[in-house]
Amino acid sequence: MSTKRIIALSGGVGGAKLALGLSRVLPPGDLTVIANTGDDFEHLGLAISPDIDTLLYTLAGLDNQATGWGRRDESWNFMAALEALGGETWFRLGDRDLATHAERTRRLRAGESLSQITDDFRTRFGIASRILPMSDDPVRTRVKTRDGWLDFQPYFVRQRCEPVISVIEFAGAADARPQPELLAALADPALGAVILCPSNPFISIEPILALRGVRAALRDCAAPVVAVSPIIGGRAVKGPTAKMMQELGLETSAAAVARRYGDVIDAYIVDHADAPDCAGLDPRIVPAKALMETLGDRETLARIVLEAAASVMEPAQ
Repeated sequence: MSTKRIIALSGGVGGAKLALGLSRVLPPGDLTVIANTGDDFEHLGLAISPDIDTLLYTLAGLDNQATGWGRRDESWNFMAALEALGGETWFRLGDRDLATHAERTRRLRAGESLSQITDDFRTRFGIASRILPMSDDPVRTRVKTRDGWLDFQPYFVRQRCEPVISVIEFAGAADARPQPELLAALADPALGAVILCPSNPFISIEPILALRGVRAALRDCAAPVVAVSPIIGGRAVKGPTAKMMQELGLETSAAAVARRYGDVIDAYIVDHADAPDCAGLDPRIVPAKALMETLGDRETLARIVLEAAASVMEPAQ
């Protein structure tokens, strides 16, 4: 198993599960997670970063495993009082979670960067692994529906992904500066591996890849790039990945995700059920149990990912 620095690109719930596994099998401090911020938005005057917060809560052991989002042992007094006043309650903010958004907003307005704030939060939560936003500049995911364009959170939460989509765009990505530590790490010959976590490729990983220079840096990276399929047995474990693929005219399969990533990846972890369909692909295919039901599953999959990265480098040694 590599003891070199590992970079993981992640969205929310699925990516956070693997990130947790990686954080537990790697030496403290060896993992840096680059979080998607295309889902970020302002709501009720607060700066909300859903994927960053899911990673923070998951790696700190504070996540609400029943809902898949937010903090455990949550209370809802704020939302109840807001509803009584006729306020918008479609995006649920628990009382403990609310403190994160309020403090982030205050510090952003005081001039701190999202990277600085996130790194301070993870330190206060006792997390050894770095968690950094993909960019300190705003990038916003939007989807085109039959009724026009929708910002991501109204589509994802308010309308529960019900509208049929035809286009996904990442507004601001062409001008946003990638997280400097990401580009520096990708150019570092001592980098051990880059992991594309099993997050939704279209709305969690591709916003990161859409940033200026990131795809090229991944292709040129000396370290192996290993992706983990979010599709198991032709279905998404959670979320709208399969629905999006169908609406975008793509086959709902692990193989289709690999083709989407293209020459960025060197190895691809797929569930045993999907391995036959991926046999003809260019990246090295590594079958595994991809469903992470327990903490042990997350650690086991993390080890398999790291071993796959090491095996990519073996011919060059």
